[in-house]
Amino acid sequence: MKRFMGFYPCITKSVVASFAVAAIAVAPAGGVAAAVPRDDGVGDQIQTAPGTSDAPELSALSWTVTDVDSGNLLAAKAPHLRLPPASTLKTLFAVALMPQLPATAEHTAVTADLAEVEPGSSLVGVHEGTRYTVGDLWRGAFLSSGNDAVHTLARLNGGTQRTLDLMQATANRLGAHDTSVRSLDGFDTPGQFSSAYDLSLIAKAGLRNPDFRRYCGTKSAQFPAAGGPDAFGIQNTNRLLVGSHGVKPYPGLIGVKNGYTSEAGNTLVAAATRDNRTILVTVMNPQDQLSNAVYEESRELLDWGFDAAPDAVTAGMPRESASPAAPRHPDSAHHGTPAVRASTTSEDTSSGLTRHLGAAAALLGLACVPFVVMAVRRRRSRTK
Repeated sequence: MKRFMGFYPCITKSVVASFAVAAIAVAPAGGVAAAVPRDDGVGDQIQTAPGTSDAPELSALSWTVTDVDSGNLLAAKAPHLRLPPASTLKTLFAVALMPQLPATAEHTAVTADLAEVEPGSSLVGVHEGTRYTVGDLWRGAFLSSGNDAVHTLARLNGGTQRTLDLMQATANRLGAHDTSVRSLDGFDTPGQFSSAYDLSLIAKAGLRNPDFRRYCGTKSAQFPAAGGPDAFGIQNTNRLLVGSHGVKPYPGLIGVKNGYTSEAGNTLVAAATRDNRTILVTVMNPQDQLSNAVYEESRELLDWGFDAAPDAVTAGMPRESASPAAPRHPDSAHHGTPAVRASTTSEDTSSGLTRHLGAAAALLGLACVPFVVMAVRRRRSRTK
């Protein structure tokens, strides 16, 4: 037994060394417990469905192309990359609130309706003392991207916090788990983000609502002037829909929503129909400095989507490429606006750590075998 114990320090050192090597070999960068980033969350690799041609090379940080009728993702670049959404978040606001507020209901605006509108917001021109229908306010939110209309609608729904909670619950219900809601209107707010994949999910849900579809595709409308009964004209700021500022209108465009903030850059969710097919694209933050880059890159993606072969549309991209991240409570979200941030989940982290420790344990067991055999042989020779 003494001779066996004499080998103990040697065994211990070897085992510890083996365990350390194993841990280093299998651990991700940053240590054993580091989260493994999703492959589809970062980088500029373009993924396409089987049977499709090469998708366009674009400057946007993230984008998706979806066949609305089948629901299949046809192509994507970093679809789960979490970025500031700007006013494209108004699509989630609309999906959440439209069922709650009858379009014909009327409301006379009060000062409290506008109290939380951030300075520098886009406005349609809601004024206290003026009477509006809910339909007026939705047109103000979609066409002029009016944050004043959004906040007035939220007050009709019971206030800011109740509406934020409803928006987050709606995102979770739709499977939009890359989305963390911190504002009603998409105004830059620490901890708020979404993804091209999520915005596509939200837009698909919206397009199933005839009211949403009508508002997002309205090119121009009349909006009540301060004090009434006169009205003034407003035009949709989606250049791909109306054709303005050097952008030609896209044939068959349904609309949806555009956005811009200093942190988000330009964002756009756009859907169009052609030959009984509907293609939906989401483009987030083009790096091209041209003023119309978000519209022209969306045009390229729409063209590519309509050219996709029917069998590719049926197949779609592999599920692992299209699947969203696991649910994440907004309170645990990263505070601040991530320029580039991978989507990671508790399942990714825990399962990866389990695999790493399992591999380390296996190597540890192999390291012990020679010493155990040696000790047994010595003990047998002593008993003989």
